[in-house]
Amino acid sequence: MTQPLTIVGGGLAGLSLGIALRSRGVPVQIVEAASYPRHRVCGEFISGISDAELDALGIRDLFDGAQRHTTTAWFDGARPMWSRTLPSPAYGLSRYFLDAALADRFTALGGELRCGERCEDGGEGCVWAAGRPKEASGWLGLKAHFSDLPLSADLEIHLKNGGYVGLTRVENGRVNVCGLFRRGKSVGGGHALIAATREAGLIRLAERLGDACPVEGSLKGVSHFSLGWQRVRDDGRITIGDSAAMIPPFSGNGMTMAFQSALAAVEPLTRWSTGAIGWRDAATEIRAAHHQIFARRLRWARVLQALLM
Repeated sequence: MTQPLTIVGGGLAGLSLGIALRSRGVPVQIVEAASYPRHRVCGEFISGISDAELDALGIRDLFDGAQRHTTTAWFDGARPMWSRTLPSPAYGLSRYFLDAALADRFTALGGELRCGERCEDGGEGCVWAAGRPKEASGWLGLKAHFSDLPLSADLEIHLKNGGYVGLTRVENGRVNVCGLFRRGKSVGGGHALIAATREAGLIRLAERLGDACPVEGSLKGVSHFSLGWQRVRDDGRITIGDSAAMIPPFSGNGMTMAFQSALAAVEPLTRWSTGAIGWRDAATEIRAAHHQIFARRLRWARVLQALLM
């Protein structure tokens, strides 16, 4: 007899884990506060994920229509810093499309998806794939989609005054614009992302955004988050995705880490469900796998973030 699992949070990590577990016959329900489709603050540039990893999660076909990105260009204000060809193609795919597609795949496999609900606590059999710190951080994240916005490379990164903005193409000819800004003065009226970009000193980029067409409903913001490893509760709680670790967005690795975090949890949780190991053993294995996969990446990102800022 297999024991059921509850996953709190229906983002990339939670849905991917649910799909992989359902493919292995594990009973799973996901509790998600929002509904689908929805826009999320996210760079929507997916680099460093392999076909083998996506196959193991059972989701590779969902990327068939994604943009394939090969070039990047970085700018210090309006001044070009450097550009290069990526070592391997990256995906450009919006959370608006991907979260909904993952949710459909999960329910098609017999998973129970409970939208519009919150779960504040849970013990054994409950995996946490949601939840950021309640206290405000020193950063403000903003994202929006734009149409009619030409790019000089598949991924543009613009740096200025302790903040940065990334632009990349996603589906339907749209460009995702995602910025991380130091919190401080009010960004004023109008479109918040354009105003914040101008306030950061990226005047030419703000003019480009002003000439483009913002997609209605795509503007989202977040101010409660913490970069790096997240606080671990000593109660055997299993965390995945951003609940385990969050990498700075300039790395283009945030969505990849969500998938890889979910994949690291699949086998230990499958064995727990069948009674082969205990819950704390599964938690220990998953935490060790996360450190093995992500520790060096997070150290590199922390150092580079400090240099860039």
